[in-house]
Amino acid sequence: MYHKSLTTLVILAIFILPACHAPSGAPDAATDSPAAKRRALPMFKRNPEFRAQVKKEPVDEYRVRTDNSLNEMYFSVRLYETPATMKYLVKMEFEGITGEDTIKLPDMGTPPHPVLQKGPEKYSCIIGLLDNAKNFRELKKVYVTDKGQELKITTLKHYMVTEDYRLVNQ
Repeated sequence: MYHKSLTTLVILAIFILPACHAPSGAPDAATDSPAAKRRALPMFKRNPEFRAQVKKEPVDEYRVRTDNSLNEMYFSVRLYETPATMKYLVKMEFEGITGEDTIKLPDMGTPPHPVLQKGPEKYSCIIGLLDNAKNFRELKKVYVTDKGQELKITTLKHYMVTEDYRLVNQ
C-alpha cells in the first residue's frame, strides 16, 4: 500500500511541477513587463530627519512693494529652514500684518528645494518645490483678501511620493 501511494505521488509530481514552471505562451515577465522596459532609475535615499546646521537667512524670499503712498511697505513671504530637514518656516507680511506657518515638503530622496513664485493676484505668492525633474510643484498660496484686511495662507495641493521617488497628486 505504501509503495502504491509513493508511486502515485511521484507520477503526480512529474506532471504537475513542470506544468507550474513551463512557459504558457504568455510574455516572459522578466523581459516584457513595463518594469523591465523602464529605464534605470537613480538610487535615492531618504533625507536625514534633522539638519546638521540650520541657516539663519531665508532660503527664498518673495517681496513686492504695496500701493501705500505714505509709507514704504511690502507684501513679503520668506522661507526659513527649521531643525527638521523636510520642514520650513513661512513668515508672511503685508503692511504691518504678520503671520507664520510651517510647511512640510515630501521626501523625494534628494535634498529639498522649496521655491516661491508670484501668484495670480497682485499680492499673492505660491509656495512650492522643485521635484526631481526640476518641475515646479505648487503647495500653498499666501495672499491678501480683496479688502486688504487679512493675510491668508491656503493649501493648493498635496503630494505623495511613489516608490521610485516621483511625486503624485493626492
